[in-house]
Amino acid sequence: MERYLLLEDGTIFKGEGFGAPSTTNGEVVFTTGMTGYQEAVTDQSYSNQILVFTNPLIGNYGVNFDDYESIEPTCKGVICHEVARVSSSWRQQSTFAEFLEQMDIPGITGIDTRELTKKLRSHGTMKGSIVDAKADLDHAFDQLNATVINHDLVQQVSTSKAYPNPGDKRNVVVVDYGLKHSILRELAKRGCNTIVLPYTATAEDIFKLHPDGVLLSNGPGDPKSLTHAVDMIREVEKKLPLFGICLGHQLFALANGADTFKMKFGHRGFNHPVKEVATGRICFTSQNHGFAVRPDSINNQKLNVTYREINDDTIEGLRHKDYSAFSVQFHPDAAPGPHDADDLFDDFMHMIDVRKDEKNA
Repeated sequence: MERYLLLEDGTIFKGEGFGAPSTTNGEVVFTTGMTGYQEAVTDQSYSNQILVFTNPLIGNYGVNFDDYESIEPTCKGVICHEVARVSSSWRQQSTFAEFLEQMDIPGITGIDTRELTKKLRSHGTMKGSIVDAKADLDHAFDQLNATVINHDLVQQVSTSKAYPNPGDKRNVVVVDYGLKHSILRELAKRGCNTIVLPYTATAEDIFKLHPDGVLLSNGPGDPKSLTHAVDMIREVEKKLPLFGICLGHQLFALANGADTFKMKFGHRGFNHPVKEVATGRICFTSQNHGFAVRPDSINNQKLNVTYREINDDTIEGLRHKDYSAFSVQFHPDAAPGPHDADDLFDDFMHMIDVRKDEKNA
């Protein structure tokens, strides 16, 4: 099944189709992860995006139920150099191609992903389409050019109703902006009694539940579209320990006077090195974001920079000077990826315990 990848600059890549036999439009981005294709596709931070895998072979260990990061992924398409013809793993429940077909996600393989990635690095992320070879290309380009990349995506991926993830220790509220299940797994490992709230949650909604701490999840799109979340964070951080991850980090920054910007091609993959400012320790991290905190906008009277990305010196972590609140741009849950930074969940637990001890004293 012959397919084409069209880019908004007029470039055409010819390849073979797999997965769902549908046409799709989205923002074309690349990930440098060498594994974890299932987790990447089901990560809601890839909502409305067509995902390019730079690793040349994808799908060799199939797909299994345990590695979903969301049940209904909203990734728009998959691009790879080669999809495995045979996959094998004792955990496998379906092939990658079968999984994409089931999830109605089209894929294209057999194209030069090195050339494509170099183009995205030089020109930045672009709109793209995956279309059937029989399609009218002039019409397909007209449709692509008319496509508006929507950054107000959180409402499409957040839960609409609150739900629990039971535990028997600390009570934690997670605000879902596009939550990865691996965050819930890390909280469950630490015995947290978690309640997940929709992205529309207000400070009042949170305080009614009497939590010990609040976690702001990852998610897609432009953080500046979530003005109500910024207002909520300003109230919550004064009274409760707070931990922001990825989009949650950007919202925490906005709530404390910093600014954010859209990156040229973002950070996506499981091998991004960051430096802890206080110690000089280097962590390799899992990342997936197209926006970042603007360094010159940080109010040094309110926030300390805790982590920086080694490759481009972008802000990767912040901590409030007056409140029990901090955030990181990377994913300490790392599913998949290195677990160099999973102790940040322990830091959050310690912050909660100290706050509880102070209240009980």
